Amino acid sequence: MKKFQFLMDYRVNVLKALADPARLQIIDFLKDGEKCVCEIIPMLGKAQSTTSKHLDILYDAGILDRRFEGKRTLYRIKDYRVFKLIRILDDLILRQLQPIVKTVEALKTS
Repeated sequence: MKKFQFLMDYRVNVLKALADPARLQIIDFLKDGEKCVCEIIPMLGKAQSTTSKHLDILYDAGILDRRFEGKRTLYRIKDYRVFKLIRILDDLILRQLQPIVKTVEALKTS
């Protein structure tokens, strides 16, 4: 079991990085390509220090890549399979909600 601990720890790290609305917004914002921090801050509507913390968490989890261009820091999605993971999660959530939706619809018609 200990030999799989590293993998388990890494999974937890990635899932924790994704478990924040602001970080999901950042990922969605970067889906069309690389962006400067100076573009991410106003989109997110958070302080520079807070935005940087979120970016660091995503970078440390291996979700984002970054490069420096003079004084600018640019971020991009490191592996676009993260979007597949989010789609799978969305599908799981929608399937769990189906019985609730059916119940609400049934209540509306009664």
